[in-house]
Amino acid sequence: MKRLLWIPVMLCSVSVWAQDLTDVQKAAAEAAAAVTEAPEAAPEPVRPCYWTNSLKTQINIGQTSLTNWAAGGDKLTVSMQGFIDANADYKRSSLFWNNRLQLDYGFLYATSKPILQKNADRIYLESKFGYQAIENLFISANFDFKSQFSNTYDYPTPTKHWDKATGTEVPFGDGPETVSKPTREDWIHFKNLKSSFLAPAYTNLALGIDYKPLNWLSINLAPVTGGFVIVRMDELKKAYGMKLRMLTEEEKQQLAELEKHSQDKETQRKIGTYYKNAKFEFGAQMKVDVAVNVNDNFKYTSQLVLFSNYLDHPENLRVNWDNRFDWKLAKYFSLTMLTNLIYDPNIMVKTLEEVEQKLPGKQRVQFRENIAFGFTYTIASKKK
Repeated sequence: MKRLLWIPVMLCSVSVWAQDLTDVQKAAAEAAAAVTEAPEAAPEPVRPCYWTNSLKTQINIGQTSLTNWAAGGDKLTVSMQGFIDANADYKRSSLFWNNRLQLDYGFLYATSKPILQKNADRIYLESKFGYQAIENLFISANFDFKSQFSNTYDYPTPTKHWDKATGTEVPFGDGPETVSKPTREDWIHFKNLKSSFLAPAYTNLALGIDYKPLNWLSINLAPVTGGFVIVRMDELKKAYGMKLRMLTEEEKQQLAELEKHSQDKETQRKIGTYYKNAKFEFGAQMKVDVAVNVNDNFKYTSQLVLFSNYLDHPENLRVNWDNRFDWKLAKYFSLTMLTNLIYDPNIMVKTLEEVEQKLPGKQRVQFRENIAFGFTYTIASKKK
């Protein structure tokens, strides 16, 4: 009898549980329908990025060793050079602003000269702002700065020995030390200063047009170009064509007397005090830039700059022509060849023979070539 009484209780419980389950299912179905019918949230708009940046670093190391080499040469040559190429470019609608900084610095050691020599040194900053006037033609303003980091020297072969004890120059084999060949101190003492930081330095602001007929070619014509040539070291001012400052009659006589004995280093420094620290130039400039990616592993870049100074013999052009070949051999290794050609009618260049014989320099074409293998790493902004 008691068991029969449990049956209604169980039936009632099952009925309540079934009702609750039905309510839960109904609520879940209503929630699913609400989610399905709800409008999709609009994605947040992607903010446009107008800048593209890149940083290329390179370290090159070279070494040559000769043993019983009949043709002659240095028994050991070791070189090391670092290079940084940083770019920051802005492009928005018809406006562009391109910025590039190139830094080079390197050393060379050869057994023929027991000193560490500099084989690369350059600071080159370019900044170009432009506005598109018509297709492929831009109105532009171009600023650039060139100089070097530290002192650069020529090392003529010493013909005498520098006696530090007495502070005099004596022939080899003479003196208390009886030295028969140049020592390291001799090479350092008889070195000749060629350049230094801000000696010289070139600054230019060029206003004109920029023509880009192809993606890899840019031709900039600037009939209005002004800038300064800066030489802060007295002993280099005359060699780089600085102008004489306003002199009194007494100073003119002193300068004339110093010019008669201008071979001594201290005398050259004194002569330089009569020259200005900077020279203003105003003229026209043409700059041609080429950047060709032959394939993913080979790139060629070139820049030719021609400048004519309206204020000083405009027929004499100043020429700077740089070429760079980059061949990527592996992910982090590359072969690089550089050439730099300079002709400046205001710079008097001396050969080592002229330095040794104390002869005046001449206007000459300067040329540098370098081939190097090294480690390369590039950081670049991602394309969106």
